[in-house]
Amino acid sequence: MMHAINKKIYYHDTDCGGVVYYANYLKYFEEARTEYLADRGINLIEMAKEGFLFVVKKVDIEYKSPGRYGDKLTVTSEITKLRSASMQFTQEVKRGDLLIVAAKTVLVCIDKTFHPTAMSDDLIEKIK
Repeated sequence: MMHAINKKIYYHDTDCGGVVYYANYLKYFEEARTEYLADRGINLIEMAKEGFLFVVKKVDIEYKSPGRYGDKLTVTSEITKLRSASMQFTQEVKRGDLLIVAAKTVLVCIDKTFHPTAMSDDLIEKIK
């Protein structure tokens, strides 16, 4: 299921040329993934208290067009692979119909010793 958040680009998001600084897209994708999970009743703070975290294992990102100061962008997220201890998000940033950035991000569920661990059946059901 696709999920979307909106982002307005402020001056602090940009470089001296008024173009969104490339690393900021990673923050936008993180915000969108967090909202995706929150909307499914998954509280990442509570998970951490229970000893489970999601960490980024891999990001494959392609920059297609510049985002600029003042733009209103939409960040979409969708889980395209779900395994017992990991999931892959496919994400895009668009200005209207124009694709700005596309990414695939793999998250791994880890325990408090930082080892991969299977997600509970309840958590997998919420993610679906």
